Amino acid sequence: MQSKGTIHPTAIIDKTAQIASDVTIGPYSIVGPHVTIGSGAAIGPHVVLDGHTVIGEGVNIFQFSSIGAAPQDLKYQNEPTRVEIGNNTIIREFVTIHRGTAHGRGVTKIGHDCMLMAYCHIAHDCEVGNRVIMANGATLGGHVSLGNNVVIGGLTAIHQFCRVGDFAFLGGMSGVDKDIPPYVKYWGARGKIYGLNVVGLRRNGFAREVIGAVKTAYRIVFHRLLDEGVTIASAVQEAREKTGHVPEVQLFLDFIASSQRGVPLARQEEEAEE
Repeated sequence: MQSKGTIHPTAIIDKTAQIASDVTIGPYSIVGPHVTIGSGAAIGPHVVLDGHTVIGEGVNIFQFSSIGAAPQDLKYQNEPTRVEIGNNTIIREFVTIHRGTAHGRGVTKIGHDCMLMAYCHIAHDCEVGNRVIMANGATLGGHVSLGNNVVIGGLTAIHQFCRVGDFAFLGGMSGVDKDIPPYVKYWGARGKIYGLNVVGLRRNGFAREVIGAVKTAYRIVFHRLLDEGVTIASAVQEAREKTGHVPEVQLFLDFIASSQRGVPLARQEEEAEE
């Protein structure tokens, strides 16, 4: 990339784009008329920024990425929908992020301090939390919602309208067609949950007592869901009664109770290990 605060003469910049004075833009990149780029951002060569797109401060976009293009949705009629990228997010080579739709959220939103590795795709109306990592080739269908601190392995695809909770870890080459609760590990094509993401929780400062409480709730819910005739609502209620009012547990149970797509079953022989 060029030294800070330079725009390469081959870059095509619309005169109405709003670009901070210290932004770097590399050769042959294109910045459209409704784009805003925050202070300290670095745009590599051959990048296309289109639509009503807001790039936050300190964002680093590598070559051949396309941000803010029209969504791959036949109902889209060129409405002025948006893309918003949070501060200090890193977007690697060939990443595509499409703007929202009028019948959806109207905005595709990426949080701050995320890492989107090469060839990731984020479709229209997705909402990605803060400090999310998506490894190479991970793909979000339209209207997907990711919580904070989610890690998604390479070549994993998430179906439209699915939700993934905070601190969840999704293994590589997985297919996701249900909601993935906070704090869990998931893997496989139409896969299963493999216990809690204990390593991730410890690394992020979760107390042993909190992890233990979430583990208790996890075991109650996913063991009870294997019993014939047990509903998600009744399993969640039983877990609430036996685990008290730990906020992290309530978040875990509220997510499961509010799921419209349902949650995957857990692989019992690999339940929430220490």
